[in-house]
Amino acid sequence: MKKLVAISCLSWLFLVSCSAVAGQDVPFKAANLGGWLVAEGWMTPDLFDGIPNKDLLDGTQVQLKSTMLNKYLTAENGGGSNLVANRDSASGWETFWLWRINENTFNLRVFNKQFVGLDNQGQGKNINAISTTPGNAETFQIVRKQDDPSRIRLRASNGLFVQAPSGSSVVADYGDTSDWGDQNPCVFQLNIVNTLRGEYQLTNGYGRDKAPQVLKDHWNNYIVEDDFKFMSDNGLNAVRIPVGWWIQYDQTPPAPFVGGSLQALDNAFSWAQKYNMKVIVDLHAVPGSQNGNEHSGTRDGFAEWGDSYVQRTVEVIDFLAKRYANRPSLGAIELMNEPNAAIVQFSALSDYYKKGYDAVRKYTSTAYVILSARLGDASDKEFLSLAGGLDRSVIDVHYYNLFSDQFNNMDEQQNIDYIRNDRAAQLQEVTQSNGRPLSFVGEWTAAMAKDNQDMEAYRRYAQAQLDVYGKATFGWAYWSYKCEPCGMWSLQRMILRGLIKL
Repeated sequence: MKKLVAISCLSWLFLVSCSAVAGQDVPFKAANLGGWLVAEGWMTPDLFDGIPNKDLLDGTQVQLKSTMLNKYLTAENGGGSNLVANRDSASGWETFWLWRINENTFNLRVFNKQFVGLDNQGQGKNINAISTTPGNAETFQIVRKQDDPSRIRLRASNGLFVQAPSGSSVVADYGDTSDWGDQNPCVFQLNIVNTLRGEYQLTNGYGRDKAPQVLKDHWNNYIVEDDFKFMSDNGLNAVRIPVGWWIQYDQTPPAPFVGGSLQALDNAFSWAQKYNMKVIVDLHAVPGSQNGNEHSGTRDGFAEWGDSYVQRTVEVIDFLAKRYANRPSLGAIELMNEPNAAIVQFSALSDYYKKGYDAVRKYTSTAYVILSARLGDASDKEFLSLAGGLDRSVIDVHYYNLFSDQFNNMDEQQNIDYIRNDRAAQLQEVTQSNGRPLSFVGEWTAAMAKDNQDMEAYRRYAQAQLDVYGKATFGWAYWSYKCEPCGMWSLQRMILRGLIKL
């Protein structure tokens, strides 16, 4: 526990001291418990291994090429009319997003969000993309060739196969056949162009009979009490725990999500208290999805969050604040993770942040409330004015030297220079001398785009970030504590290798 006296802030070097609040544990040195209560398949790929047809999960983007015509199926103008099969190459209009019903049966969504189906409310044979809600007429069975699963047929709800006898005609009127040859007009080449592996894909993939046990085993074994002891023993004093909106419903969340993660979060609060750590509860996945990423709980990558979802999301925050306000280990509640500026409007998010803050304050005056900066074409400073009027508020920024072409060819020293110069300047912009709000680097990692450096390079790169992000007045949180297949993304591994010492 740090007790700091007020001093005059003369330079960037003193901002940490100036903005710290007496009697609090900030700045935090935290680990994100990613991949635990909100699934991320890149972090825990083995969780998905038992799913039949695991390459055809919700949100999988596929393109279908007629083997006879050598042309792609397309929804003209992205949807709203009949399908045709006349494209030499494939892009957005030739892409279909899967909604999985079971391991063999699917709805297919197009670019403008309509669903592929039979015309005349399922009584016709022409294939169109008009309906905005899927029903029986929009349901198809994907039949895969046994020795070549990329070769498929589509069986429509009328029991007949979809065929493309010409470039201008796509109809469901082809009977049963054992012919998988190129000249069969109902045979298509399946190209998978993108996949999602998040909580929705995991639970819907296993189904309601198997998913609860799979998730329970994961929650009970991925993070345990010994992990909190390890973190505490190695200098960490907080954890940031991503949760999904469905946690509000405990044992009976809306399908396909399964209940039980609330008990795991309860355990985390108890373990944190035992080892003198704080918990930052991070609403990582909100109703409607705020960014379309797999960790946002999205079904298919389309994000819908906006004004109409504000009240539902506030209710989740109210639930979390009410449940944990009196737990000594509560450090903060983060209202939303990584809203995408291309999807989430500033006005809607401002309204939500005000209401979410008020929901927390109904139950606690001491827990911090964290407002995440928007990703994309938005300034990290845009919520400084709002947060500046809120007591114990925090602005969260995420810094990765990844996910952009500018980092792809950077060597170790270039990455370090970028941290010490560019990132330091970016952090200073959101760090206020009066501590309203505090600044938080809520996600960062020692992984680099050129991920083939020697161990000393990773140590130096990590240390540069610790030096810079240590000036964040609320602290930092490494992504992630565990990440079995992903190298330097794992803070546990970095510590065990002696590459990070706190």
